[in-house]
Amino acid sequence: MLELQTKIKRQISIIGIALQNDKHLKPVDLAEMFDCEELTIKRDLQELRAAGYDIHSEKKCGVCFETKPGSRALKEAILQYYGLNYSETAVDKATALLVKRLKDKSLAFFVTLQRCIDENRIAIIDYIKQEGEIEKNREIQPLIIFQSEGYYRVLAKHDHSFKQYHLNKLLNVSITDRTFKRVPKEEIDELFAGSFRSWIGTERHTVKIHFSKIWAERLKPRQLMESQIITENSDGSVVYEMVVNSLSEIASWVASRGEGVNVLEPKELRDKVIEIAKGTLGNY
Repeated sequence: MLELQTKIKRQISIIGIALQNDKHLKPVDLAEMFDCEELTIKRDLQELRAAGYDIHSEKKCGVCFETKPGSRALKEAILQYYGLNYSETAVDKATALLVKRLKDKSLAFFVTLQRCIDENRIAIIDYIKQEGEIEKNREIQPLIIFQSEGYYRVLAKHDHSFKQYHLNKLLNVSITDRTFKRVPKEEIDELFAGSFRSWIGTERHTVKIHFSKIWAERLKPRQLMESQIITENSDGSVVYEMVVNSLSEIASWVASRGEGVNVLEPKELRDKVIEIAKGTLGNY
């Protein structure tokens, strides 16, 4: 397993080096860099080409791309590379909480749900609802497991609606022999496209938020949403315009920022922020 991880890490490293190969490094140079045989590097290049990367070794340019990888391939490579480098040292709150809560069932439930996803099989779950009530034998169609806000969640269809469930709140998971029609990845991506943090849905709301100069300096390096448009003002403040799928979700975030964050549009979002702020004040 360690040898396989080393190979994958080396191949992703080769991709990164080839994307910025201003020194025209050749396979022999990469072999020296990674302390391996030149033939190993050539096999790496063959495997990368088989995986869809248009990477080659040319006499004049060294190892380079004829066509650079698209954004999807880059995202997948970065996530895999990050996992290989930091999975053992980074603080993984979601995994720690899952294991602490479910113990040996944590891996069992994870594997069962992933099998359902891979094989398009209906799962039956018992879980703890938000009110603390236990619901048994709910049939779901698991689509994807993801992390959000420090928790593992599974996105699934239930009664023709998309819902998400905390893995930490599962009491039992079983796989059935019944199958369901796979949901296209593009449709799943669209559900998350307007999500500010973790909310999924098909609603679309265009919002404008004004950030003071101090907040602007904090946010400039960050991309809050893929759809965002940033307008910089002469006083150093900025206005973010973006499309979200839940006003309630972003209202909670705005209310938690405090001074210097002001909703410009729509009025409904402003009203929700004020309502949340008043509710918070009522606790004191």
